Amino acid sequence: MSTSVEQRFGTGTLSQGAAMIYTLLAVELALLITAAPGLVLLVLLEPDASNLPLAALCALPAGPALSAAIYAIHHRRLDLTDLRPGFAFWRGYRLNARGALAIWVMWLVWVTILGMNLAGLGASGLPGWWAGPLVLVGTGATLWMLNALVITSLFEFRTRDVVRLSAYLMIRCPGVTVSNLCLLIAAAAGVWLWSEAALALAGSLLVLMLLGNARNLIAIVREEYTR
Repeated sequence: MSTSVEQRFGTGTLSQGAAMIYTLLAVELALLITAAPGLVLLVLLEPDASNLPLAALCALPAGPALSAAIYAIHHRRLDLTDLRPGFAFWRGYRLNARGALAIWVMWLVWVTILGMNLAGLGASGLPGWWAGPLVLVGTGATLWMLNALVITSLFEFRTRDVVRLSAYLMIRCPGVTVSNLCLLIAAAAGVWLWSEAALALAGSLLVLMLLGNARNLIAIVREEYTR
């Protein structure tokens, strides 16, 4: 009887729910710690277009931190007696920081250039409708980045292969792309209604949702590109 109870302990629905909450909280704490140096400086910057390059520099630590969070939550354990989310986070950080930073820098450069062009539309004399294509390109770049972060966090590919594969899978997996677009809209609404701090505090939950969206993408990469 006691052996049976021990075997069941930590594997029930309630225990798995508690394990998930603990994992999300632990990953969120690690995410905030690793991204904090840049986030603190980012909050102190004046919301001016001239500060966009500085904002991009402040955002640099967030890329490897997000990659580590993706790794940790993907490899989460729901057995309440065997939880090590902090270990998984730091392992993911060590393994993927370099590749994630390369992807993150590419994306930051793109959105910074687009943001500065968007902010300077009036001064440049370009018609207002140019804002539409700029926003579309920025949205596409962000959707590409989300795919690329998931791939580089969970698999071992060269950066050039991640770049091509993530772009290809945006078309191959339209459901993933649309789901990530909805996630982006929700995140943007959160920033609009509250602040960037709300986005940071919900980081681990957003990563969980991103991984839920990317299940088909992950399965395709695993089955078709890792054998």
